[in-house]
Amino acid sequence: MNLKKATFNTAAVAAATPLLFALLPAATASAHGYISSPPSRQAQCAAGTVECGQIKWEPQSVEGPKGLKSCHGGNGRFAELNDDSKDWEVTPVGSSVDFTWSLTAMHATATWNYYIGDDLVASFDGGGEQPPSTFTHNVNLSGYSGEQKILAVWNVADTANAFYSCVDVNVGAA
Repeated sequence: MNLKKATFNTAAVAAATPLLFALLPAATASAHGYISSPPSRQAQCAAGTVECGQIKWEPQSVEGPKGLKSCHGGNGRFAELNDDSKDWEVTPVGSSVDFTWSLTAMHATATWNYYIGDDLVASFDGGGEQPPSTFTHNVNLSGYSGEQKILAVWNVADTANAFYSCVDVNVGAA
């Protein structure tokens, strides 16, 4: 074996490696978005308000197939978000509430849907546009009262997935 040739090949591979990685397609990000105000269940986990597992470190990652009605979006790693017996902070609100989303990856959006149980309370058309990193929807809750769990769903326009976020509120208490 020619040592000079082997050294040259190793040096060539080392020099080309950064270029190779730069040309490869980027992997899908694992961070996307959640409701930060009023504090969603994952926001409460991230803040340490409620003791939680992995979701504490990635509140923006509750992603699953469209059409689910669960706080964890079908993601077993975050199943504790479905646990209604946890000491979730309940935010007193009036007959309407402003839900503020914090996004770390802005996807083209089909719709934003808000549910209480199986009832669709509000829907906002995203028009296939990319939202800003922070924005707010005002949702009318005048048909409801008392403690309610709101499921907010961000339906992405160009994939089969959605992002899920649950917020516990006390309607009429503000």
